[in-house]
Amino acid sequence: MFIDIANIKVKAGKGGDGVVAWRREKFEPSGGPYGGDGGDGGSIILQVDEGIRTLMDFRYKRVYKGENGENGRTKKQYGKNGQDVILKVPVGTLVKDEKTGKVIVDLKEKNQSFVIAKGGKGGRGNARFATSTRQAPRFAEAGSKGQERDIVLELKLLADVGLIGFPNVGKSTILSILSAAKPKIANYHFTTLKPNLGVVRVDEAKSFVIADIPGLIEGASEGAGLGHDFLKHIERTRVLVHVIDAAGSEGRDPVEDFYSVNDELNQYNDKLSEKPQIIVANKMDLPNAEEGLNKLRNEFEPKRYKIYPISAATSKGIDDLKYAMWELIEGTDVPYETFDEEYIESESQEEETIIVKYESGKYMVEGAYIERLLYSTYFDDVDSLRYFQEVLRKKGVVEELERLGIKEGETVYICDNEFEFFF
Repeated sequence: MFIDIANIKVKAGKGGDGVVAWRREKFEPSGGPYGGDGGDGGSIILQVDEGIRTLMDFRYKRVYKGENGENGRTKKQYGKNGQDVILKVPVGTLVKDEKTGKVIVDLKEKNQSFVIAKGGKGGRGNARFATSTRQAPRFAEAGSKGQERDIVLELKLLADVGLIGFPNVGKSTILSILSAAKPKIANYHFTTLKPNLGVVRVDEAKSFVIADIPGLIEGASEGAGLGHDFLKHIERTRVLVHVIDAAGSEGRDPVEDFYSVNDELNQYNDKLSEKPQIIVANKMDLPNAEEGLNKLRNEFEPKRYKIYPISAATSKGIDDLKYAMWELIEGTDVPYETFDEEYIESESQEEETIIVKYESGKYMVEGAYIERLLYSTYFDDVDSLRYFQEVLRKKGVVEELERLGIKEGETVYICDNEFEFFF
């Protein structure tokens, strides 16, 4: 089975907590803060691997977690970073956010990698908080949480040439002749169940990838048959080669076949009509093929479509077709979807976001940053409490609460914890 869509959950590791420790050595009577930083959490990384052709592995495992960073140690020693998790995906994998449907990244180049969930940052040990006025800080910083997200992996076939047309017009046979691919070939009245890929060698340092796109049927653009599952593969091909049964051996008209298939493509995505396309009149070894070829020429040559008569059964005309394909793809760009930079940037800023609001008669302060600050604070320690208040002022929380109209002595809810407000 060809698996080309997978929904998975990725969760990066949490950063290790900073530690509170003191220097206690025989010849160092004054001691001092000696706590080290926590290690960073492991990230989840997507990496392109040319040896992988499907998303089959993601069908059996749906959740991937990065390793947590170790907590800091005494003697200012850092905790060990959590191990990254590298997920191998095929070339051409489109990554989307499951909730919004927005494209996060298009993995279209070999060896390309992308951090899909960044590991949490390790917290600072108490040695980091020592200043001239605070020489013995009795607090440290907690590690931050790693990113967590639900994503959709979508594989859209990457090929230079896409062979399109009705079932049983000879696409698989053409692919097998032009390349080393070995598709199943028989007199099927239904469509191939998966796209087949092959590499065609034109000359030294000249080759291209060709794909036998499963045969389309009427109504494919509305999801009939295997419609939507495979129409998307055509979006990622550079040019289209439309294979038509010139002999009309199954009772269909060659000209009507062309319009019918192209109508399905345009209904699915009207940009497909902009792709360069040539016509291959196949089965020229059969009776009535010449008549069909003349029909095609009369209809499409005035519209500047190039027509190549061939016989896949006898290989006649195959070489001419191969060079025609190469000429067609030479100056044609590959239509890739692009990186949604604005979306990624908003994701990276999420960790520092602080929300201050007045809702349902309550003053509330929320956000991942504040939650981590709260977790790191030792409220029985004067220095730690003072640092907590200092950060709230620096981050503009106090100013925003005043703007919202808070009065002295009123309650503020910080991540569901109650505090009394004082100027």
